[in-house]
Amino acid sequence: MSVTVRVPAKVNVQLAVGAARPDGFHDLANVFLAVGLYDEVTVAPADELRVTCEGPDAAQVPLDRTNLAARAALALAERRGVEPAVHIHIAKDIPVAGGMAGGSADGAGALLACDTLWGTGASRDELLALCADLGSDVPFSLVGGAALGVGRGERLTTLDVGGTFHWVFAMADRGLSTPAVFREFDRLAQGRDIPEPTASPEVLEALAKGDPEALAAVVSNDLQPAALSLFPELADTLDAGRGAGALAALVSGSGPTTAFLTRDAESAQKVAAVLRASGRCRSVRTAQGAVAGATVV
Repeated sequence: MSVTVRVPAKVNVQLAVGAARPDGFHDLANVFLAVGLYDEVTVAPADELRVTCEGPDAAQVPLDRTNLAARAALALAERRGVEPAVHIHIAKDIPVAGGMAGGSADGAGALLACDTLWGTGASRDELLALCADLGSDVPFSLVGGAALGVGRGERLTTLDVGGTFHWVFAMADRGLSTPAVFREFDRLAQGRDIPEPTASPEVLEALAKGDPEALAAVVSNDLQPAALSLFPELADTLDAGRGAGALAALVSGSGPTTAFLTRDAESAQKVAAVLRASGRCRSVRTAQGAVAGATVV
């Protein structure tokens, strides 16, 4: 018997970042939107815990117990008194180290898959608590749709989405470390008062109305200056997407993937074609949101 869970990528339509806390983390107001790029995590009984991976960028995925999918299986097994003898296979389609929560998706996917395989009967709240222990973005990968994340981003409030938003994602030719981007954020913020992060009412209203032009006017990412400081070439990609007709262009999360909001599917294909022809991107993908979170298939 095996269980497969499909789990989506995310884009941040708002990422407000507070000052560094004593524990090194930052308080966030993080408006997540799940988009239709997916990893699939399959679990099956095995003699011992092992992880395999296929797909784009698979060579960059750790296959030991540092992998978030492995950590998820271990955490659930410990909580429920189950032997974590399971083979976890990840079919990756979410960019690795791209600011789209691919690793977090795998953690959420493995958690739901193992819960189903083992029949632990864990409640949704228990799974979300385990997700929060694994990482700031993992709870949203389980929930999907749209949500506001506060604290480290792990405390979620689901949000209404009134329509479909069309996106183009351009994958850069190298990765960016999330911790390094936060360190650069702190360096750039030295000597400035950093306001408490709060969700933008205009962002929430645009999501609820399903209005891409209204959303484009208010999307924001406080980590974008830090990402551009570490990877200046991303600015050229953002300019190329805007020039091709994107309503908005921003770095996705901590980067280096860049995200382009478009008016409709036809506009998305046009922007994607220009970005592919630019030679600035390793690959370019289109996707729609919001989509469901981790789902057994």
